Amino acid sequence: MKVFKCFTMVLMLLAVGSMAVAGTLDEVRAKGVVTAGVNPGVAGFSMPDEKGVWKGLDVDTAKAIAAAVFGDVNKVKYVALTAVQRLPALQSKEVDVLCRNTTATLTRETVNGLNFVHPNYYDGQGFLISNKKKVKTAKGLKGATVCTLPGTTTEMNAADYFRKNAMPWKPVVIESNAELNKAFFAGRCDVLTSDASQLAAVRSVAPNPDDYIILPEIISKEPLAPAVRHGDDQWYDIVNWTVMALIEAEELGITSSNVDEMLKSTDPQIQRFLGVNPGFGKALGLDEKWAYNIIKQVGNYGEIFDRNVGPKTPLKLDRGLNNLWTKGGLMYAIPFR
Repeated sequence: MKVFKCFTMVLMLLAVGSMAVAGTLDEVRAKGVVTAGVNPGVAGFSMPDEKGVWKGLDVDTAKAIAAAVFGDVNKVKYVALTAVQRLPALQSKEVDVLCRNTTATLTRETVNGLNFVHPNYYDGQGFLISNKKKVKTAKGLKGATVCTLPGTTTEMNAADYFRKNAMPWKPVVIESNAELNKAFFAGRCDVLTSDASQLAAVRSVAPNPDDYIILPEIISKEPLAPAVRHGDDQWYDIVNWTVMALIEAEELGITSSNVDEMLKSTDPQIQRFLGVNPGFGKALGLDEKWAYNIIKQVGNYGEIFDRNVGPKTPLKLDRGLNNLWTKGGLMYAIPFR
């Protein structure tokens, strides 16, 4: 009898523990918004425009989550977070999801108790420098002062790079992106290091972008991905499959402009994806039109990339690693079956 009571108590404690960390979807629905942690200002990824409207690739990812959950991209509350603030904000439930150019790492997925979903941007760390410095390669940065954000993989990667190449350097560490960029343009440091996409964003808002170059070396792998807390598989699934849906739609040729016409398709894969044949919505705890709502209101991954960071934007970024796997990139959606 005592063994039975002890076993019952253990089961109860496990149930209480799982209840304590689960239920993000219910909490989000009760609030009526998805609370998303974003970067205070990286052009092309997350930045409010002159009217205070948030725009960017990460912002569109948050909108896609809201479209999946509520059928309404406007049901997002954006919380601007510095690099130091971002992980504690997610851990403490200040935000429901990080859509903030954050690199998935082993430590963050274990010690920090986070789960990263499918990357929404594959990046790598580089160096931005003025043409006046007449430096053409990162190997020419011996003795340089380097602007970087604290508490980031960027800071650690830079330290590893200079140590590995036996080059002295002097880090200039500033927590705020805006202040860090000001320091760089004011000449407080010789070079700015960050993800190459962020460097392109910084250069795009310089007084004269052509005065700066991104050195050719990429010194790290930076799979940037939305993150959620450990312990809530349903919420992880929703965020993960939202990103997958953006990629899958591009693979299937479904866009924001043709999605209504695609509802008439006889292709069983498209019928399942758009909810014409039900099942996927129920599996996620969402409406059967969750994927339709994402693509109708946000577009597919290619549309999001092109309008925010693509060749026709100030960032002028090529698809590269962020192209579909069928076109030589890494964007590959797990089968919708």
